[in-house]
Amino acid sequence: MQRGLTRGAVHSLRIAILVCAVYAPASAQNRGVYPLGMSAMNSGATPAPGLTYTNLFILYSRDESRGDDGELVATGSNSVLMDMNTFVWASSKRILGGARYAASATLPFANNSLASDANGALSGGGGFADSYYQPVILGWDKPRVGLKAIYGFLAPTGRFKVGAPDNVGSGYWTHVLASGQSIYLTRDKRTAISAFQMYEWHTTQTGTDVKPGQTFNLDYSVTHTVGLTTHTQVQFGVVGYEQRQTSDKGGPSVTPDQAASRYAINSIGLAANINLPSRKTSLGLKYFDEFANRSTFQGYSLQITASVTF
Repeated sequence: MQRGLTRGAVHSLRIAILVCAVYAPASAQNRGVYPLGMSAMNSGATPAPGLTYTNLFILYSRDESRGDDGELVATGSNSVLMDMNTFVWASSKRILGGARYAASATLPFANNSLASDANGALSGGGGFADSYYQPVILGWDKPRVGLKAIYGFLAPTGRFKVGAPDNVGSGYWTHVLASGQSIYLTRDKRTAISAFQMYEWHTTQTGTDVKPGQTFNLDYSVTHTVGLTTHTQVQFGVVGYEQRQTSDKGGPSVTPDQAASRYAINSIGLAANINLPSRKTSLGLKYFDEFANRSTFQGYSLQITASVTF
């Protein structure tokens, strides 16, 4: 098995891109739609008033397929590249006990490739992927706590055709509820513990009548900020993410074994941000190493982000 992908393993490894994650044919679902790790830092911080643009580049690289008990099933090469363009508008007014309202839209471009050690290139695709919208973001900023509540949805705007090897979309809608929290351990807010949770409800896939299992996501971090100069701050710390499939997938083409197989993902890593408050800009880098995954791929993630507020 380790010398190459078996026919069944090849089938389970066929993937395409969502806005933020890996999509497999729904009968072989192995990940949710959220781009794991992207909200690990400053999870409870509310966007600054006005319009903010963020560009996030994500590389997911994986060379192992893990079974239901975490065993190594097959080896190969799976890479996912995403360039995500997010526009966030936030109000300065206070509502609902001091919350500020915000909304966002994420327009992604993605490229993916899949290769077998034994058979070479198997599939690949690129282009505009599924877009993500958050029409409701409510953020509460307190002296020692930041809290966000979010409703969002993923729209199947990426190219999808049943059985095609170059899909960049999922073929189904996803609704999400999410929350972010940051607890500041010091009065100056330089040391923080942050967590972000998201729950995904997937609808039925067009053309297959398959409904993927629902998904719970968790990002987290412990960070500290130091001032290099009057106008330059560096934030650094430990980051991680988790993902769990919480319900069985179902549909006419889903076997009992596929329905009962639920993926689990674990990761730990390091991150750093450079913040320039006077210029309303920031740059960030995060690295995650995955471990002890089940019923999915295993590898690492590199994320580079830049943002500016107008």
